[in-house]
Amino acid sequence: MPTRSTMICLVLALVPLGVAKNKQLLPNYVLQAQTVAVVILPDAGEPITNPTANRTAVENVEKALLQWGRYRVLPDVTFADLVIAVRKGHAGGPTIGNSPTDNRPVILQQPGPGTIRVGAQQGTPADTTSAPAGPPGTGPSIGNEAGSSEDTFEVFLGKVEYPLDAAPIWRYMAKDALDAPQVRAVGQFRKAVADSEKQQKQKP
Repeated sequence: MPTRSTMICLVLALVPLGVAKNKQLLPNYVLQAQTVAVVILPDAGEPITNPTANRTAVENVEKALLQWGRYRVLPDVTFADLVIAVRKGHAGGPTIGNSPTDNRPVILQQPGPGTIRVGAQQGTPADTTSAPAGPPGTGPSIGNEAGSSEDTFEVFLGKVEYPLDAAPIWRYMAKDALDAPQVRAVGQFRKAVADSEKQQKQKP
């Protein structure tokens, strides 16, 4: 009869196999998507010490997506197949809410071959969540946010009302994951897409 220590060793030996076998695949609509929009998570405040942190994160992610070349990057969520929401890590301290720096400036169409960033937008983008951002007409406000020091990168289904009200399809959180030039969050998403396509092709 197997001893208790023998049984524990058998269970531990099987755990890695179970984790690898149950690796989560991205759904087909992510693999088949053609367009993507990048936004700031609605509850993300701007640190007073770096009031453009989230806007810079959006721009870093957009540039990394352009270099990847898989998706066309749209300036608004309305027509995007996927919506990527980001937040720069901020462990705590004074923040600026409803910051005007979060409003997207005019985007000019980029000329030349391989252009995948299209359209133009000025001002506040379409609503991504039904949760109110604040009283109507409210300007920037100072708050005190306590959150994670890790950057957040979340992927949501697009072409739906309030896409960020749903649970994210895929999420990545890590320290400085939205920083250029590496933008590791996009790199990890690329890897997840590649792994999902590879496993999909291996299915009978």
